[in-house]
Parts: sequence; structure tokens; C-alpha cells
Amino acid sequence: MEHVTLDLERMPLQFSALSHPGVVRQYNEDAYHVDAQGRFFIVADGMGGYSGGERASQLAVGVMALYLETYWGQTQALAEVMQQAVLRANEHLLAEQVANPVIKDMGTTVVMLCRGEGSQGWFCHVGDSRLYRLRGNHLEQLTRDHTWVAQAIESGGLSPMQARSHPWRHLLTQCLGRDDLEPVTVHPLTLEPGDCYLLCSDGLTEEVLDWQIAATLRLMRSPEWTVQTLVDAACKRGGRDNITAVVVQVPWEQKPTDT
Repeated sequence: MEHVTLDLERMPLQFSALSHPGVVRQYNEDAYHVDAQGRFFIVADGMGGYSGGERASQLAVGVMALYLETYWGQTQALAEVMQQAVLRANEHLLAEQVANPVIKDMGTTVVMLCRGEGSQGWFCHVGDSRLYRLRGNHLEQLTRDHTWVAQAIESGGLSPMQARSHPWRHLLTQCLGRDDLEPVTVHPLTLEPGDCYLLCSDGLTEEVLDWQIAATLRLMRSPEWTVQTLVDAACKRGGRDNITAVVVQVPWEQKPTDT
């Protein structure tokens, strides 16, 4: 189990990350990265068995983090850097599959949140790892799952409640480690004081409903307390998959005091 907590004065985002294998599995195919300067956050959920899934998520996160660190602040726009980071990760996974045929079926999801200049933010994802935002009392899922059931919900073929128990709910329409990866869309967002962002693997959302996630984020004592509470809740409700949560909080602006 890994636990990371950082709070930087230069860029006043408060954040914490926690990854847990869950109750059923003995190994953890999830991976995450939180930038030491608070610039970017990544969660990946690997697939392909113990060796394949673990390798896929760790490789993807490592490649993306290195690419972002290398090209951050260069002439290339941040959204383009994020796109290239995902593409590089996909290329590395494809090369790894060729070099190690025993893990040729490995792949991974990814969700990434980056902070640009000032209040500007960006996010992108591939697969069903999610990004949520709590603003005020309203929880919003910012990402759209790349899954068969998500498409069925949009077309009216399934209700959200039916999708939660559908046998094809884990069938991805997009993931890293495939040569038919569709162009990655990077979405802008504005970071506002009091915002709380959650990046997570589906091991959390399979067990904990959105209203329960929202209730936990509203009770925010600290990012560290929040990720621990969310992971504990997923474990208590079954913990059938690996669970990873990264919470990023934008502090409220401090009003100047009278002198």
C-alpha cells in the first residue's frame, strides 16, 4: 500500500493519493503519480493479468510523468504535451507487447489532471478511470467512460442502474496498449477556490456510489483523510478490485486581515 501527501506553498493545491489492492486480489494492477510540484496527477488501471496489468499501468504512468516533466514549460502548449505523453505511453506499451509476447494482451486505462498557469486546468482520459469535481455541493463526473455500457446508456439501451450490474460493464472501447487508439481529447477547466477533484480507478466506483463519493468529499477534513475514507469504504463494500484515489483540493482564498 502506498500513501502520499503533499502540500506546497508555492502552488497552494493540497493533495493526497492512496492505492490499495482491495480485499479479493493479492496484487495491485493500479498505478498513480503525483507531481512533487503539484503540476499534474495521473491514475492508471492495468489489465492483462498480474504481470501484464501491473507492468502496463506502471510503464504508462512512468512514461507520461517523464514526458510531462521534460516538456513542461517549453514552447509546446500544455494540452499538446498531454496528448503526446499519452501517445508515447501507448507506443511504449505496444513495443513492450512485441518484446514480451507472454504479456501481449496487457493494456491500461489512464486519467490525468494538469494545472497550467493561474487557474487554468486541463484533463484527459482513456478508458473508465474517472475524474470527478465537487464544486459547492454539486458532484460532476468530468470524464465519460470509454465502455460498452456507457455507449448503451447514451443510446437509451440501458439505464445507469442496469449498467452497474451488467455483465459487460467492464468491456472497454478504448485503452492504452492498442494500435487503434483514437485521438485523445484534452479538455480545459477552470480551477476555482474550494474545488475538490477526485481521480480514481473503477475499483472505487464499482463499490461506492456517486452520492456516497459526494458526501465524503463534502466532509473533507484533509485530502489524506478523504482518500483513506474512500478506500476504506470501497473495501468494506466488497473491495473486489484494486482501488486507487487521488484527491486534489483548491483551498479557499484567504481574505486579507485588518492591521
